[in-house]
Amino acid sequence: MTQLTIGHLAERAGVATSAIRFYESRGLIHSVRTSGNQRRYEQHTLRRIGFIRTAQRIGLSLEEIAEALATLPDNRTPTKSDWHRLSRSWRPRLDEQIRRIELLRDRLDGCIGCGCLSMKSCALMNPGDEAASYGTGAVWLEPRQ
Repeated sequence: MTQLTIGHLAERAGVATSAIRFYESRGLIHSVRTSGNQRRYEQHTLRRIGFIRTAQRIGLSLEEIAEALATLPDNRTPTKSDWHRLSRSWRPRLDEQIRRIELLRDRLDGCIGCGCLSMKSCALMNPGDEAASYGTGAVWLEPRQ
């Protein structure tokens, strides 16, 4: 099997070597050590990094990515059917993220969604600071429980 140095892996994957080390420290990828204690990565690690980067681009946290990768047997690289299964499970989360982004876009010019009463429109959108009962922060943009 072809093994890659950290520099070659980083170059091929389009990430910094520090990202490779970080992913490894989080258990997302794995290396073996040479007798000189240098990291070596299997060729399939490139696909695993591609999976990680794609998941990050759609807004998943490293914790969510780690949970997804942990569902794969023997830490193998995700297959097309694995990606389909995982992406299907992420759909509700992504739909909610899209909803919040659209809400932010639609309210961005008139309200920052916080219920702070600092803008004139807050008196109309949030009379009597009713948003305070929903919690702190951008309560109009967060899912209500």
